[in-house]
Amino acid sequence: MVKSVLKNIFLSSIYQNAGKTSISLGLYKILQERKVKTAFMKPIGQQYVHVGDLDIDKDSYLIAEVFHTRKKFQEMSPVTIGRGYTEKYIFSPHKERLEATILQAFDSLKRGKEAFIIEGTGHAGVGSVIDCSNADVAKLLGAKAIIISEGGIGKSIDEIVLNKALFDLKGVEIIGVIVNKVMPEKYEKVERALRQGLLNKGIKLLGVIPLDPLLSTPTVEQVKNALNLKLLCGDKGTGRRVKHTIVGAMEPHNMIHYLKEGTLVLTSGDRVDNILLAVSSHLARESQGFHVSGIILTGGLQPTPKIVDLLKKSQIPILITDEDTYTVAGRIEHLTCKIQKSDKDKITEVTTLVKKYVDVDAILASF
Repeated sequence: MVKSVLKNIFLSSIYQNAGKTSISLGLYKILQERKVKTAFMKPIGQQYVHVGDLDIDKDSYLIAEVFHTRKKFQEMSPVTIGRGYTEKYIFSPHKERLEATILQAFDSLKRGKEAFIIEGTGHAGVGSVIDCSNADVAKLLGAKAIIISEGGIGKSIDEIVLNKALFDLKGVEIIGVIVNKVMPEKYEKVERALRQGLLNKGIKLLGVIPLDPLLSTPTVEQVKNALNLKLLCGDKGTGRRVKHTIVGAMEPHNMIHYLKEGTLVLTSGDRVDNILLAVSSHLARESQGFHVSGIILTGGLQPTPKIVDLLKKSQIPILITDEDTYTVAGRIEHLTCKIQKSDKDKITEVTTLVKKYVDVDAILASF
């Protein structure tokens, strides 16, 4: 009997937040649906959560929660790098120990598996400072790499070729490239140019995924946690998605034109006129499925008790903060919203996107 070859896939990217975890989720789910026994690992993690006595990379934690592999937490996240780790490593290198830790976890996880998804951290060279760049780790684990890029043509191809050069230097085979978050109105143009441009460089284009607004849309709960806000009332509505954000510093007759489904209203806690407008708009159209996603009261100011009672009855999530309105608006604008285990709609969506736009058959056929 011929022993099957482990489909050992290393996902790298040209920079952070290009969509490695989303594509890992989608690919894992598709392989699971095809009855392919699959494992996941993020060998080196920089952002982690505490699980008991362990520091577990956030992406490994997400995958373990979604696919019910919690017993393998430690193996899925063998090395986490906290504050100060890099400087300590520079003065006391221990490459062999790191490699041994990663290999031991990999060997444990791969038993009985047919496919292995390994998620890197950033671009091909990230981790070089501790002698474990993405390219180094892919080589160590005998994996073939997929490079993930965001939309664009010239810059994307330049960055892809640069990243490929480091993988080539380490002797790591590139399966191909997935380009993510392409603006829908530019999709056909970008896909056509990328396919030919990468072909000219001898690189296979595995898929082009359009930008999906849902995947960058946080819930009120996620905004609350990310900005460390306090919840005044409306806890049952914190799962609503924030599709738009407006600053309620204008007069009510102007603000009403900006209230849409899923709007998060930011306003000073003493702007009773705009607070009442948001509440009344919500209540008047609630039967039609319209929801103001939430209201953030800024400046450490709260309305009178009677207004607070009305807010409670509306069941709109009301958050409060001591920060000023424009500071909060700026923080929300720059908020990076990673998928969490409670985001079942997003997990379903990324699976649909990978299934529709990525040539999974070509990935599997490369082994």
